[in-house]
Amino acid sequence: MSIAKNPAHAAEITTDVDLRSGGKSSVLAGTSVRALSPRERLMRSVNSGLLTFVVVVISLLWSVPTFGLFISSFRPADAIHASGWWNSLLPPWHFTIENYQHVLQTQDFGTAFINSMIISIPGTLLPVLVAAFAAYAFAWMKFPGRDWIFLAIVTLLVVPVQMTLIPIFQILTNVGLTGSFLGIWLAHTAYGLPFAVYLLRSFFGALPSDLMESARIDGASHLRIFFSILLPLAVPSLASLVIFQFMWVWNDLLVALVLLGGAPEHAPMTVAIANLVNSFGTNYEVLTSAAFISMALPLVIFFSLQRYFVRGILAGSVKG
Repeated sequence: MSIAKNPAHAAEITTDVDLRSGGKSSVLAGTSVRALSPRERLMRSVNSGLLTFVVVVISLLWSVPTFGLFISSFRPADAIHASGWWNSLLPPWHFTIENYQHVLQTQDFGTAFINSMIISIPGTLLPVLVAAFAAYAFAWMKFPGRDWIFLAIVTLLVVPVQMTLIPIFQILTNVGLTGSFLGIWLAHTAYGLPFAVYLLRSFFGALPSDLMESARIDGASHLRIFFSILLPLAVPSLASLVIFQFMWVWNDLLVALVLLGGAPEHAPMTVAIANLVNSFGTNYEVLTSAAFISMALPLVIFFSLQRYFVRGILAGSVKG
């Protein structure tokens, strides 16, 4: 392929690809790349540095409330009422763990923490497991009405949770599951399925069809393909889905308050903190330690799975 017949035009064609053997520029595969001028290189560096600076500043500002909450949870009550949390960063330091001891022992927050774990773990695993099977069926199995059923499930994403609380409460009351862990597990599974199916269906549908056809030619069943091929490939999507679902269930107050309101012994941490606000609204040190205890586990899970988070969110966005 000829690059240019006009010598004057050919002289203008340059490239910023340098060859290691002599440092000369060349045109690869008949394409030309214009070399960046010093002004353009400077503007690109400035834009990149400015973007990085803005992102760092926004991240720091976003983290200030959490950092202030963490510092306040270790401060005595008189220090909290006397000055702001930023004053405690300078010596002399007066930190204590009495706030955490008070919350865990006196307010029985340890039981609420265990209840939150009992609610959140099955409330996360059940919708993820069911959604994985459903997503595989919608992506690679053919049955009548497949697309319409998937469309109906996706449209459930726009239904507000508040509109479903009364019918869900009535159904669980009729079957005797109100105030039980099983009832709230089923509720969180139903609420989490539409988004979970949508996310995993997008990832499963983006996988190469040749991979499935090769497995079928080798005699693999649907279960074998699902467990041996799809699940190992779907780790990023599953991890991001676990993060979303766990944080939603862990931070839920409305569903737990409605379905477990008559069983205070099963109340999670969100309900316990709401009760603390009503009872200890002026005891700021108690509320800060309780709030940070409720934040600790979601933060650990998020940072443990963050390397899968972006990969899982982008799953299915690019095919090939």
